[in-house]
Amino acid sequence: MFGGIMELTLFTTTNGLYYLVKYIHFLSGVTWIGMLYYFNFVQGPFFNETDADTKKNATQKLVPRALWWFRWGAMFTFLSGIAMIAIALGVQGIPHNSQWVVVILVGALFGTVMWANVWFVIWPNQKVVIAKAKGETTVDPAPNANRAFVASRTNTFFSIPMLFAMGAARNLPINYSPDKLRVFLGIIVLLIVIFEVNALKADQNGPTVKPIKTVKAVITSGVIFALVTYVLMEVLLTA
Repeated sequence: MFGGIMELTLFTTTNGLYYLVKYIHFLSGVTWIGMLYYFNFVQGPFFNETDADTKKNATQKLVPRALWWFRWGAMFTFLSGIAMIAIALGVQGIPHNSQWVVVILVGALFGTVMWANVWFVIWPNQKVVIAKAKGETTVDPAPNANRAFVASRTNTFFSIPMLFAMGAARNLPINYSPDKLRVFLGIIVLLIVIFEVNALKADQNGPTVKPIKTVKAVITSGVIFALVTYVLMEVLLTA
């Protein structure tokens, strides 16, 4: 009896820990993606329409604050996501090739690349743009603004299939089979690499950025990518 109580307590504690980490993941994820959509759907169009003085003032005072929440939201989302998967696999014993693990891994792949874009592409380049607005540098920030824009648009594009995969892991019933698991993950990784290379190399006025350049375009492209992800799941992950 005592052993059963101890086992039940451990199980409850494990579930409680998992939920706590998941709750942190939700809170930080809402912060991160909310700021991402703010930058792309609200601030960007406003900056394109406002006068130079207003844009400069906002870049000096508003953008640094927004970017603080943006990058730390990304960091806590990333770390709590790793913790969730580690608890599920290492403590709760969920099979490595189960539907939940495979589909959540797809979301994690998107999220990891998005996190890397925030910390190693968007933030470093935005620091140059902010420094220029504050008069702290004479460097032309145009190349930095270009790279930050393309990476931010790419993250917005990635966020739509990422959120689809996160939700689908437990809530989308399919007749799951792991037979073509490697093929599925290989195609997903290949697509992510192709789009990420574009994020790191392309010019915002180039033809490869056109499908994600406007708000309407990036939402449409993201939805299409989510649909492609779903089709791949149905074709390659079902018996």
